[in-house]
Amino acid sequence: MPDMISRLSGLLAPLALFALLPAPLAARQPVAANATVSAADPRAAEAGQEILRKGGSATDAAIAMMLTLNVVEPHNSGIGGGGFIMHHDGRTGVLESIDGREAAPAAARPDRFMGADGQPLPFRQAWPGGYSVGVPGNVRLAWDAHRKWGKLPWADLFQPAIRYAEQGFEVRQRLDTAMKAVAPVWADFPEIQEYFWIDGKPAPMGTVLKNPPLAALFKRIAAEGPDAFYLGENARMIAETVSNAPKNPVPVTEADLAGYRAKPRKPVCGPYRAYTVCGMGPASAGGITVLQVLGMVERFPLARWGKDDPRSWHVIGEAMRLAYADRETWLGDPEFVSVPISGLIDRDYLKQRSALISMGRALNDYRPGTPPGAEKRTAALPQPESGTSHFVAVDRNGDIAAWTSTIESFFGSQLIANGVILNNELTDFSFTPEKDGAPVANRVEPGKRPLSSMSPTIVYDAAGTPVFTVGAAGGKTIIMQVAKALIAHFDWGLSAQDSIALGFQFFDKEGLVLEQGTSLEAMKAPLEKMGHKVSISRFGLKANAAERMADGHWVGGADPRSPGVSLQE
Repeated sequence: MPDMISRLSGLLAPLALFALLPAPLAARQPVAANATVSAADPRAAEAGQEILRKGGSATDAAIAMMLTLNVVEPHNSGIGGGGFIMHHDGRTGVLESIDGREAAPAAARPDRFMGADGQPLPFRQAWPGGYSVGVPGNVRLAWDAHRKWGKLPWADLFQPAIRYAEQGFEVRQRLDTAMKAVAPVWADFPEIQEYFWIDGKPAPMGTVLKNPPLAALFKRIAAEGPDAFYLGENARMIAETVSNAPKNPVPVTEADLAGYRAKPRKPVCGPYRAYTVCGMGPASAGGITVLQVLGMVERFPLARWGKDDPRSWHVIGEAMRLAYADRETWLGDPEFVSVPISGLIDRDYLKQRSALISMGRALNDYRPGTPPGAEKRTAALPQPESGTSHFVAVDRNGDIAAWTSTIESFFGSQLIANGVILNNELTDFSFTPEKDGAPVANRVEPGKRPLSSMSPTIVYDAAGTPVFTVGAAGGKTIIMQVAKALIAHFDWGLSAQDSIALGFQFFDKEGLVLEQGTSLEAMKAPLEKMGHKVSISRFGLKANAAERMADGHWVGGADPRSPGVSLQE
């Protein structure tokens, strides 16, 4: 990547870089001095480590972690949902990504989430049941990734997850919290109750749960490949479960599942300081919005100010709100809407947006800009997002797999088929299909993939060596968890672990929100003097990362707010 980045930088300036595929530099790519994994649950990290010890690739380890998380973290991710993977090939230097985002079934129409009164449905009415289920993508994503980058036999990657599903796993705090949060909703969903409830209430912490139907399905997929999921008995069961849901039943067909394909996407890359930051392109909003935040703060001396200076957080907060305004207006599935990718990360455009940031006072009016190449469009009301899991693997060949996986809300749609919890990803679409007489970019359409905040990210130094990878869970906070970690690492010199652990700042309709119980609470009064409305709150954060040290060793990081761990080999 090294010299090619420099050459393309000159050729494409002032455009930001994207879709860099530096295959000719294979001989110059360093291998890793060790292997590492990081996941949001220790049992998943151990599964990844087990695969690496058997000689598996980073992708093999990531697949094993995804499958294991399906069992031990069923409320957040799994094969009933979808995800995005970023992959760096340690031998060739090629950076690629695959989109395994869920797709709307053929019966989905733009007015799916509009009520009889012509108004958008409340989220809690639209979320549980059939309306919200998209065609899952993770199995196709895993299969395609394994065909490109896997080393071990496909069936080997299922063994850790099958063990947990057959032999049982312990209910720990995160699952306990999630079950208690959705327990009132489960009154209408007896099948999921049957699995997770004991004596009429959620299984308490310490309970050992088993999932025999999921173990059996895993064995079929391991033996037969993805068709065991997308065709035949399992496809029929998913279609029947959604079509006959106890709430919001809606048609999903076997043809919807049979027709699903994961799709290769061009990574979106751009410069930050002396580095090149690469993330997912649409239908993820993550890569572009992270690059926008970084592009807007780059002119400010964040390194000199440091992490304890309110000016740093003022600037980051202003850039965040301007970038999210663009997110709501311009981003969507690129196969359905024109997304001005180059324009949104154009250097001159970001300078114009950054010029709106004043050191004297908060802007307090955060409207979308008009990037080069953009068509007329209106912003839509954003939808809530939550859930999700991110995991990272680096192998001894220097391959990196950064994968963010989700079923959306806690326990997705609350529907379960063959032991698989089905997602509620369609609630990531904008509920209002039109605004001011113009179609909303992220409205529901058959076959369309809803906009996502998932932001798996890989960063390269000036020599083209990958030096950092990060991703997160937590709905729309994901983008800022990643941006914050990048700023903390590259501007403030914090380790991967400390970058993740650093206090967090986000926003709501009132103003900035600072993370309770962290050093950011001290920023409240100074930020209010700058004109911000500021509140203090807790966040459900969960990031995972890894960094390359000077000696070539990789060291992982896991969010201390979660039970996640990183393990080295």
